[in-house]
Amino acid sequence: MPNYSLGFAALRDAYARGTLTPAQVVHDVHAEIPRHAANPIWIHVLPREAALAQAQAVETRRAAGANLPLYGVPFAVKDNIDVADVPTTAACPAYAYTPAASAHAVQRLLEAGAILIGKTNLDQFATGLVGARSPYGACRNAVNAEYISGGSSSGSAVAVALGLVSFALGTDTAGSGRVPAGFNNVVGLKPTPGIVSTRGVVPACRSLDCVSVFALTCEDASAVLASVRGFDAGDIYARSDSAPTVPLGRTFRCGVPRSAQREFFGDALAREAFELALEKLKLAGATLIDIDFAPFIEVARLLYNGPWVAERYAAIREFFEAHPTDIHPVTRQVIANAQKWNAADTFDAFYRLRELKRRCDDIWRDIDVLAVPTSGTIYTLAQVEAAPLQTNTNLGYYTNFVNLLDYCALAVPSVFRADGLPAGVTLIARAHQDTAMAELGARLHRAAAMPLGATGFALPAAAPSATPTASDEILLAVVGAHLSGLPLNHQLTSRGARLVEATQTAADYKLYALPYAEPPKPGLVRVAMGGAPIVVEVWALTLAALGAFMAEIPPPLGIGTLTLADGRKVKGFLCEAYAVAGARDITALGGWRAYLAQQNRA
Repeated sequence: MPNYSLGFAALRDAYARGTLTPAQVVHDVHAEIPRHAANPIWIHVLPREAALAQAQAVETRRAAGANLPLYGVPFAVKDNIDVADVPTTAACPAYAYTPAASAHAVQRLLEAGAILIGKTNLDQFATGLVGARSPYGACRNAVNAEYISGGSSSGSAVAVALGLVSFALGTDTAGSGRVPAGFNNVVGLKPTPGIVSTRGVVPACRSLDCVSVFALTCEDASAVLASVRGFDAGDIYARSDSAPTVPLGRTFRCGVPRSAQREFFGDALAREAFELALEKLKLAGATLIDIDFAPFIEVARLLYNGPWVAERYAAIREFFEAHPTDIHPVTRQVIANAQKWNAADTFDAFYRLRELKRRCDDIWRDIDVLAVPTSGTIYTLAQVEAAPLQTNTNLGYYTNFVNLLDYCALAVPSVFRADGLPAGVTLIARAHQDTAMAELGARLHRAAAMPLGATGFALPAAAPSATPTASDEILLAVVGAHLSGLPLNHQLTSRGARLVEATQTAADYKLYALPYAEPPKPGLVRVAMGGAPIVVEVWALTLAALGAFMAEIPPPLGIGTLTLADGRKVKGFLCEAYAVAGARDITALGGWRAYLAQQNRA
């Protein structure tokens, strides 16, 4: 990635200061792409000259006074979405065609001043949640290359996570815009069906397909949605986008599946991560309400164990019959199941869906938003290769029902598992609540204080807030191995400490990876200049518990007074200056978790 963040706010500031130009961003992105050549992220990268021509054109338009809300923002497009004069393959070379016009959504982005870098890899014909069903190769996870990227919008999510583009378009029928977001620690926005045109998109299930957005932050994803949403008379599934959004207050009712209905497929780390994410939802204002998840599960099963698979066959029927050997074997096997459903079966399924939707919609009387794990587990590439159908089915447990029920959804980075892999939460809301959901997603993202994708850059600090504590509690900021899910966190939880918030320090600190520490630990040092905000978690514990905790802290670490980003002062870990001589300076990564993620990728 370039040595600067491609987040919208960072680019906007750099352009305003004159320290960057769109042309320089294009140059830097093109220089970075070859460094990731071993990961098949791209199917087609536009020539540097073509991208530079776009940059020069938007600079000229800006100088002429044009309103360009996405001025100079580089983006990518999943290769089942048309770009004029660039082949569309849907990850099937024999299917390729070259469209004369761009998809409606792509054209709107170009008009808004965004710069297209290229087209990304996917599960063939957008059929899969694994990112491994492509003749161009299986995309690898941006955090740990042994694991899948998720699909079908695999390349789009990985390109954003690695800082190669600021955002990317994907598509989402069964979770393809959410699962890859969760696996790669980025935001995945799946809008209300029909509010973004799918004209110019190779259909998967045409009645359910949505164009989705991958971005580094919820605010960035919302900005993209604002540019692409709107009624398109050329799309037969387009709908009016005039329904009012119901804003959520500082507190809100958040439905979660009952504990017995939460499925993690034997993955204890995924279960622990979701429990921690629920605590962070509480920090964002949630009152958790257990709901009956059974009707949602049954709807999810209808998508592939029902006649909707025939819609995938209908989308490519002529090609499927004429070119069976050109289709990925697993994709062919999935779509071939269409032949066992008849018209009567289809109507029966429609009737059952209506019954289940009534039951699901009734639940919204008691909740404002539904929160589920973005995925119940994650698999290695080897595990998917050994059991391609079952692993894919498992990944759809929390995703397959959303479009069938006409809801919107937002995958938000929430925690890192104990093994260093990201594990996100998906927020689900009723149709047309996209804006309110994105605002809530931003609150959760900041409460979690996650780094931006796999870039190592930190999420901007939260706004100042009051931190409630009991009268006998002390606030303690932790920065390293005591963070949630890391090896020494038990030293807090075993003494009854509770997580209050995730935030950042003031920009007066440097963070170092201490050599020879076991388990690995960082050292936080206050400096007069050259510091940066560092991600911390603030825990509350009694004075007696703090005393016992401090007795376990070995030199050169100690407890001092830290200043947080909003100016509050709390107790927290500091390191004696002598110990960081010769230690690796990891300040630029913004936090210890980002450093661990980088080590896992190495």
